Amino acid sequence: MDTSVWLQMLGEFIGTLVLVLMGDGVVAANSLRKSKSENAGWVTIALGWGAAVTLGIYASSFLSLAHLNPAVSIAMAVAGEFSWSLVLPYSIAQIAGGVVGATLVWLNYYPHWEETKDPATILGVFSTAPAIRNTIWNVFSEILGTAVLVFSLLVFTRGDFTDGLNPIVVGLLIVSIGLSLGGSTGYAINPARDLGPRIAHQLLPIKNKGNSDWGYSWVPVVGPIIGGVLAALLYLLIPATQL
Repeated sequence: MDTSVWLQMLGEFIGTLVLVLMGDGVVAANSLRKSKSENAGWVTIALGWGAAVTLGIYASSFLSLAHLNPAVSIAMAVAGEFSWSLVLPYSIAQIAGGVVGATLVWLNYYPHWEETKDPATILGVFSTAPAIRNTIWNVFSEILGTAVLVFSLLVFTRGDFTDGLNPIVVGLLIVSIGLSLGGSTGYAINPARDLGPRIAHQLLPIKNKGNSDWGYSWVPVVGPIIGGVLAALLYLLIPATQL
């Protein structure tokens, strides 16, 4: 790979690291025992994730396209807005950023893991889990949430948003998806956001952790990819107009 590809991978790594550090960080602050913001609630988590995505985009866009999400990279390639040759490098960098970001969350809240006795709560800091475990509807929820995300990202490119405002609008989009659609599965809508931290959960010596729920792990990977592809195909059906 040439230098340009490595720099883009670095951008995706940094951006996803920031996204997961701040996103999983707000979940940790809300969930872990004796945190100052324990039980702050779902609205806090949705707002925190929206801000995390905005900051991740700002942190990476000087090096890469700031996808920060393999489902977005794949969908952009389907839509003809991104090179297929970059999908795998971007995805690897994004997942690696997720692993490192989650590791930093573990370190930041190090004393709180011992105070938190419930393994499901600990896993929930790192990765998503359904409120009601029903595979078909869990997959559907991830498909729908990601389709809304990707279709919106694609149509944003046809508008007049400035480069500086786009990350803020995308952050608001994440907040809206979380508040409206996220209550069923925790709205991964991003394979790197779920898989990277789940790998970290598996590998790290976290106090009181249980298993990493690998039986569910494919849902927040496959669902977002399907949703992204469907959104890209829908986007391609809409004729371009010149206003």
